[in-house]
Amino acid sequence: MRAALRKSGQCAFCAFKASEWKATSIIWQDGGKRHGTFRKSSSPRRYDREERRYDREDRSVLQPGAPRVGQSAYDVFGDLVAKECGAMRDVLVGVDFQRAQGWGFKSPREVRMKLDEFKKTIRTATDLAARKRLVSKEENPIFHDLRQAFIRGNLPALSQQLRFSFLKSIVAEAPKGTEEIQKKVADLRYPTEWYPATRAIQRKIHLHVGPTNSGKTYHALKRLEEAETGIFAGPLRLLAHEVYTRFNAKGKKCALITGEEQRIPDGLDIVMHSCTVEMVPLNSKVDVAVIDEIQMLGDEERGWAWTQAFLGVQAKEVHLCGELRTVQLIEKLCRLTGDELTIHRYERLGPLEPEKRSLGGNLHKLRKGDAIVLFSRKAIHAMKAAVEKATGKLCAVVYGSLPPETRAAQAALFNDPNNDYDYLVASNAIGMGLNLSVRRIIFEATSKHNGTSFAPLKIPEINQIAGRAGRFKSAHTAIHHGSTEVSNNDDSAPALPEQPPVGYVTTLDRYDLPIVTQALKTTVEPMKTAGIFPSTEIMYRFAGFFPPETPFSYILLRLVESSSINPDFHLCGLKDAIEISDAIQKHKMSLQDRLTFISAPINMRNPGTREVVDELAKYVSQQESIELPDLTTFPFEILDIDIHEYPGGSKAYLRKAETLHGSLTLYLWLSYRFAGIFRNQALAFHVKSLVEEKIDQCLAELEAFDIGRRRAMRAKREKQAIKESEELPALDMENYDITEAETGDVAAVDEAAVDQQEDQHEENDEAEEMEDEEAHDSEDSPSSESYIPDLEHNNAEHAKSETPASAGM
Repeated sequence: MRAALRKSGQCAFCAFKASEWKATSIIWQDGGKRHGTFRKSSSPRRYDREERRYDREDRSVLQPGAPRVGQSAYDVFGDLVAKECGAMRDVLVGVDFQRAQGWGFKSPREVRMKLDEFKKTIRTATDLAARKRLVSKEENPIFHDLRQAFIRGNLPALSQQLRFSFLKSIVAEAPKGTEEIQKKVADLRYPTEWYPATRAIQRKIHLHVGPTNSGKTYHALKRLEEAETGIFAGPLRLLAHEVYTRFNAKGKKCALITGEEQRIPDGLDIVMHSCTVEMVPLNSKVDVAVIDEIQMLGDEERGWAWTQAFLGVQAKEVHLCGELRTVQLIEKLCRLTGDELTIHRYERLGPLEPEKRSLGGNLHKLRKGDAIVLFSRKAIHAMKAAVEKATGKLCAVVYGSLPPETRAAQAALFNDPNNDYDYLVASNAIGMGLNLSVRRIIFEATSKHNGTSFAPLKIPEINQIAGRAGRFKSAHTAIHHGSTEVSNNDDSAPALPEQPPVGYVTTLDRYDLPIVTQALKTTVEPMKTAGIFPSTEIMYRFAGFFPPETPFSYILLRLVESSSINPDFHLCGLKDAIEISDAIQKHKMSLQDRLTFISAPINMRNPGTREVVDELAKYVSQQESIELPDLTTFPFEILDIDIHEYPGGSKAYLRKAETLHGSLTLYLWLSYRFAGIFRNQALAFHVKSLVEEKIDQCLAELEAFDIGRRRAMRAKREKQAIKESEELPALDMENYDITEAETGDVAAVDEAAVDQQEDQHEENDEAEEMEDEEAHDSEDSPSSESYIPDLEHNNAEHAKSETPASAGM
């Protein structure tokens, strides 16, 4: 299948259909030898005779070396769907029967009976496709929807669509004759009309575009400082916190509004708001609004928040800061809103140069001012230990989950030229508003886990991270004028040097360097669409078509299915909303409360999260207050245990502490929305800080890389990611020294030797471990990380303003 997917010009399923089915070990699209559902079962399988016969047929297809004679691609896909059906049954009648109860089932036996009927329907649909080639929406709707889901999102999307199809078969439909009204309610083609009060204002839009370290956000924030009233919207709490601190220090009353923290100054004369982008107060009328990282409106998950802020903020003057690829899309949106658009273009303040050679895996080649970028929290601390062991120097650490104060302190240590903190190990939180004197960026990898499999970094991600090299500020200035960029606006700061420092970029391993270098040369295509999501009002109206007991997850999926979208927009993914909806379905609560819960920052993949959500939802449904220490699903007891004495060691302790940290974050988020129920805010903040100390203690004691095994496993993933990537152009390997041997701290990788040494079970364990790491450090992704350029230096000569375009004319 992987070979088929590499064929250009075809979608995943069509390429697979056209390929020859070979009797070799199956490589699924997620890169694993077998889908995780097949490897592990949540509960013992109990089949009737017909199911056992069908399972034997499935295994005859899926086992290596035993393909069926004359089997078509649709047959194989039907077998895959049958396997997913069996996995769904195992879960619903086993450990996740609570979900089935929320759907209205009384017993596991009832679930099995309904699923048996559903499997027959699926078999009929796949037979129609395989035998009669009926695959269109009109002729075979179930198969069509499953097939499109698999093409769009691989196995996770297929599983979700399968669950939705099953819900369709058991849920009472809306009254007949309401289909046309449903489609009208689900008409999402005109999101600009969702904000009528904003459309009544003739706004002036200023789009500041340029590469990293070009001063674009600096100019926007200077305009915000001059305004009487205003809003700053950034992608992270850190940025919002820094702007809040800076404005209040200058005597301007500024409120901090983030999901888990709100600080409102005394008095009613608040003139400024500093927010995360999801929390922008759309009802406040202000003079100036600044929205940072506007290219994020194209994100598949969080894009709706940037689109909402841009279309809905009631500001006379709106400043958007982002990448050059946003220009065409913003021009289209301004034509739709009738706003006047002015574009300001910026050039990078200092050159950025890729090096000709990688480090060859040798940490002894590190130089003072180097920053190594990784995409896993545990790997960051393991690399820190390896660097300090190899160099004898200290290493600062920056990643998204660190508290803002800790990140600023680590930045100060790295920036100080008079100590031994010569190196930095970081996630892409390196671009989170910290003013770092990075001379060279070193990519430890050019792929990361995307929630399903390891995939190559996208070109904009590489450019954003690489652009942090050669920051336009000396280490001395960084120390004496603050460690955060937003706080550095001292008029007495030293003048700029005549020659801006050069930023350098390289990689730890030789085969990554051509990928990074080619990405820096590649012109990124303009953005096509902006993300949207149905408003609360639309969800209210759509839910009114269904009986009160209808599972809310079904209503959400049905709304997405029925929606119509403007070509300039895309519908953002539901992320954890479906899982959260099913987790709280059994509790009786208002639709408003359900919508509040599904908007909460919850990662349902984390162990213990479902139980925490269930308990908190119980008290909301009962409208009963609860003291924080009385919550039984919060593992407070670990705070009294030494990490070395915990059963399973520090690694098991770390997982438990992470669960508690996420639970406390959720508690704080809900405490601002259900203040009468969750009343212990101050205590929750205190306990959260204690948990963060324990987590840092655990991470600091992680051992250095098991170099041979971890590097070998990553090399195999890198090779797969490179081969399967169609985004990067063909790599020019002639200009790079790729013949150097891996020496020093990272041993050379011989793929044949790796294949002999590492069996399949070990590889699965490694992939599973990395997925857990990536899932934890969810803040460390370009979808949520940003930065604020150096505010100390006002390089007006780098800004070039175009003639204002009356976009609304």
